[in-house]
Amino acid sequence: MRIHTDSQESVYAQYWQPMQNLLGENLTEFIRHYLTRTGVEVKQSEVYFEIKERIGTSDALSYLRDLCIFSEYYSRLLNPERESRETVRKYLRRLNRLEVATVYPFLLNCYDDWMKDRITEQEFTSVLQVLENFILRRFVCNIQTRGLNRIFALLYSQVSKDTDLATGTFLERLQLTLQNRDYPKDAEFRARLVDVKLYGGNRSEKCKLILESIEESFKHKEQVSLNGLSIEHVVPQTLTNWWREHLGEDWAVTHELLRHTLGNLTLTAYNSELSNDSFELKKNHFQNSHLELNQYFQLKESWSREHIEERAEYLANIALRIWSYFGDESAQPSQSSKLTGTIPKSLCFFGQENIVRSWRDVLELTLNTIADLEPDSFKEITQQFPRFIGWDEKDFRSARQLHNGAFIEVHLSAQDIYAFCMKAIETADLSIEEWHIETQETNKGSLQPPSI
Repeated sequence: MRIHTDSQESVYAQYWQPMQNLLGENLTEFIRHYLTRTGVEVKQSEVYFEIKERIGTSDALSYLRDLCIFSEYYSRLLNPERESRETVRKYLRRLNRLEVATVYPFLLNCYDDWMKDRITEQEFTSVLQVLENFILRRFVCNIQTRGLNRIFALLYSQVSKDTDLATGTFLERLQLTLQNRDYPKDAEFRARLVDVKLYGGNRSEKCKLILESIEESFKHKEQVSLNGLSIEHVVPQTLTNWWREHLGEDWAVTHELLRHTLGNLTLTAYNSELSNDSFELKKNHFQNSHLELNQYFQLKESWSREHIEERAEYLANIALRIWSYFGDESAQPSQSSKLTGTIPKSLCFFGQENIVRSWRDVLELTLNTIADLEPDSFKEITQQFPRFIGWDEKDFRSARQLHNGAFIEVHLSAQDIYAFCMKAIETADLSIEEWHIETQETNKGSLQPPSI
């Protein structure tokens, strides 16, 4: 409406209609991200009034031209197949699989810098790799995504401030800025890679990206196509009698804690054929696989908790090389690696500090808090982990009752209690940053199941 009436139809046909055709239902969200790229986070309900105000203080036609140019960048973020450069296209695809549209305001600016030769194609690709690294490490370590909108709204102005982008310092500034935005260090990343739930819901696509990246890291001269492969659980999601016997007395604990973890997951084209087969039958299938991931199993005669944890460490070492830490690495040992020879003193959960005398106290307080904060998620936890929590006391060897009447198994090692608390917090979609234990050393060489 700020354009002369004689030109409105031609301008509409030249700029606005192509944007509508290109982005369809994503047009409003594009404009929101376009507005946010200047450093001020704009909510969807504010888009119309914000753009009206900005166009009111500038030339409407030049603003519309710029909007149209950026809409093409945005279309490539949404659909990487529109990008002609193969390497950039590859990393845009990978970023899309992490499902983080919050990076788009920042990336719109970077795309514009690349298109206008302020940064090179290699530098733009490196920016995409840094973002993937940052986001994937945070995902594995269960760091909540809230706050990312503001981080990426401000990021470009923070990184490019007083910086000539052509000098190559843009990438260094980007890394320096992000390492101070809850970027997990190696010790934490490794510890969580080993035990984090990677399968189920929106986690599965990220899990597949991790497994595919590990497979590609072996750099076979004849690279196997990863299209059409699916995630396979070595210990199956539904246990047969054979697997219960094979996993031993604590089969339920092993299954509930480790079935969806890195050490028990691989890629295959034979998912339906393998189903709940015994390890021996699965191993025969893996023997015919062209994936390096599956050659690992050839020297294994059985598949138990020990083997799952051993493979998780092996794969975690590879992942650490793929998504290597880009900050100043002076990490403290992760909390889960310091359990041996310690007892808990206090548990801080969502700002509430409680004195505890045993790991059983930690478990009870954690589950009571989740039950209060997220009752629906608590029900899901009881369904996913019946070996650890339920409504019938007779189902457990040694039980404590929670405030809501549910019972928890407390005849567990410190490591299993810690691992189950992690799983429960993940399932409730709460932030692991809000859960912290203070411990003290004991004279014991290792912790047995804590006493009541």
